[in-house]
Amino acid sequence: MSILQGSTAHVPLDPATPPSARLDDVAPDAPDKSRASDLIGPLVTFCLFIGVWYLVSMVLLPPHKRFLLPPPHRVISEGFFVWRGGERRGLQPILLSLWDSAKVALIGLIITILVGMALAIAMSTRRWLERATWPYLVAIQSAPILALTPLIRAIIDGTMNQRLLVVVLISIFPIVSNTLFGLLSADKSQHELFTLQGASSWTRLTKLQFPAALPNIFVGLRISAGLAVIGAVVGDFYFRQGGVVGIGAQIDVYRSRLWGPELIAAILLASALGLVVFLFFGWLAKRAVGKWHITTRGT
Repeated sequence: MSILQGSTAHVPLDPATPPSARLDDVAPDAPDKSRASDLIGPLVTFCLFIGVWYLVSMVLLPPHKRFLLPPPHRVISEGFFVWRGGERRGLQPILLSLWDSAKVALIGLIITILVGMALAIAMSTRRWLERATWPYLVAIQSAPILALTPLIRAIIDGTMNQRLLVVVLISIFPIVSNTLFGLLSADKSQHELFTLQGASSWTRLTKLQFPAALPNIFVGLRISAGLAVIGAVVGDFYFRQGGVVGIGAQIDVYRSRLWGPELIAAILLASALGLVVFLFFGWLAKRAVGKWHITTRGT
């Protein structure tokens, strides 16, 4: 009894007090602390990143190499706030190239989602198809895309098609593997219940397997979304048409001309594109899955 009184000394023990009121009195301010940590953590990491950047750029690098990594204030002033489209310098050509790469990444990701999920569904229903297809998917994931660019150029006509193929090859494995794992991870007892009810294969897929696979599907989507941006940038390096297109091609131009601020600005914007796509699918996962699964950190 003493232990109980010691642990609830600040809680009114009047039986007339509603239980909800008692819970409100003892509930910690976890949401407020969580919001504060969500803001402080990224802010501290960003400050450390900027500090290390200044340290490397202005201290560790020898003076004759500091143009390769200009400090943040030069990148902001010369890479973002200068608008000189005539010389292919400044923010305007970077934004145009970024938009071109974003379109390729988005179209390629849509193709990857359709093909990857269809393949995963087929593999989940036919074991022989899974055994026949899985080694080739692993081989595609492990294959050096850069070494395949001459073959892609020889087989596929059209720069746009070549760039889309690179996006699909780089980003398809996480979609297939996570979707397949989710479809096969439905509870065995639930399968038996559907069997007892005489459910069709389509009903089993749509009512049992697909809802159970949603968390895994969105994990694959978030990974493939980031890889799609990488694939678009890689395709820009090797497949060009009609001048400089794509943020990857623009980065290659800045690298060859040693334009340090523009090069870093283009890299940062390409990284920001991947981050935005990743966060979008994270937000979409919370809306689709809700707070019932651990991947959403629900309570």
